[in-house]
Amino acid sequence: MSGHYTLNLRVFWPLVTGLCTALVCLYHVLRGSGGARAETPDGADGGFPLLKVAVLLLLGYILLRCRHAVRQRFLPASPRLGRHSTFSPRHFREPSLGILLESYYEHEVRLSPHVLGHSKAHVSRIVGELVRAGRVRVSPGPIPGGALALAFRGDFIQVGSAYEQHKIRRPDGFDVLVPLRLPPLVALEPRSLGAEPALAPAFHGCFVCALKVPPGASGGPWLRDCKPFTDGFCVDVRGRRHLSATLVLRWFQSHLQRSLATVRYSLEGRCRVSLTPGGLEQPPTLHILPCRTDYGCCRLSMAVRLIPAVHVGDGVFLVAPPPSPLPIGPLSELPGGLRADALWGVNTARQEQKLLGCLQERAPPGACYLKCLQLLKALRDLGARGLDPTAATQWGRILSSYTLKSVVLAGLQHEGPPAQGWTEVHLGERLEELVQFLRDCLLRRQTLFHCVLGPGGAAAEPGPREKAVGKMTQPFCHETPFRNSY
Repeated sequence: MSGHYTLNLRVFWPLVTGLCTALVCLYHVLRGSGGARAETPDGADGGFPLLKVAVLLLLGYILLRCRHAVRQRFLPASPRLGRHSTFSPRHFREPSLGILLESYYEHEVRLSPHVLGHSKAHVSRIVGELVRAGRVRVSPGPIPGGALALAFRGDFIQVGSAYEQHKIRRPDGFDVLVPLRLPPLVALEPRSLGAEPALAPAFHGCFVCALKVPPGASGGPWLRDCKPFTDGFCVDVRGRRHLSATLVLRWFQSHLQRSLATVRYSLEGRCRVSLTPGGLEQPPTLHILPCRTDYGCCRLSMAVRLIPAVHVGDGVFLVAPPPSPLPIGPLSELPGGLRADALWGVNTARQEQKLLGCLQERAPPGACYLKCLQLLKALRDLGARGLDPTAATQWGRILSSYTLKSVVLAGLQHEGPPAQGWTEVHLGERLEELVQFLRDCLLRRQTLFHCVLGPGGAAAEPGPREKAVGKMTQPFCHETPFRNSY
């Protein structure tokens, strides 16, 4: 938040008047101690100009005080004092909620599209060179698994609020998925934990990935050929080999360091790049600092989270590490022989970007659903300022950007006003409804389903996901929206 400072006239003018008076007195004392005062050729006193300036400042101070008193005399009085004002109060109305929201959005929330575009382009160039360098393995020896080791696929997927047009404040944080290429002999069998009755509901959004025999291969020779890969990247879960998110993340960080060492020299003229390793709950972060010799436009210091991802089809990726389902501490021990290091998270960024793109294409001019989402995120940040660090972390984790996005998408489905109700004129009303809906979800424990997967959760089929994308755009296509399915 930027601070705005104004001049306090009640302190400034008395201070200036007193200072000038002290200077005049000091001037006369010094002249008196030096002997008789010398007169100017025209007979005027040399100290008169200073006295004149002091008198003018004093008169100016008196006039300002009188102006302030007259202004207070004719302003409408407060209702608590019961005074009658000369002017009608309607001429001195306070700004409406819509004006205040618009002013706050423009000064504190809105992000310059020009700066954001330059930042995204700079991130794309740097990350593109990094993942292309990691696609080619120069020496397979140090990499666990030898010839059957993982590698970068060579591309990357930009995800998050910066690429969905609802990022706020500064464009200094980005999320990028880095797809991994599996060896040709390795096939995965992902399975959702949503059907596990012994698990807490917070774990139902996680996956486990078992290795399976590809079609046309026999079990014994396949296991023997894949042994270098399974020893380096897999763990045993219920008698089967599963791809470990922890081991993959550890390899991913070391491979990023090797790739960064390859391209660091070519990047020296444009920026300084460093890599901060992640942990069990955070992926590694690439820090991009502009060079002093780089005079390009909109060069900012940026942090890019690089998230390893495994493609499982239909634009869905499994990512490591999974979002921490517990508000405090790492993952606890899991029942039924499950292991925490074998858990993966699900990412449907491609589907969500397609959904928001359809909404933007079919929305009427002046639609305010993205502005509502940005204001919700700004209110969340304001609410976390008065909390201690632990509570602020939990606050941000519960009211995450993804949760607030799901609330806005649910509001588009909620039974209420038609498409015309989502224009700029109704910004305050829609924002109030979204806050009330979020409050009901938190206090009444109303379920807020995934914005793409829906009630089926991670076990949903690709067909229902495509139908959900089509249904979500209906509020901007028809006069009457459909009922809320959340």
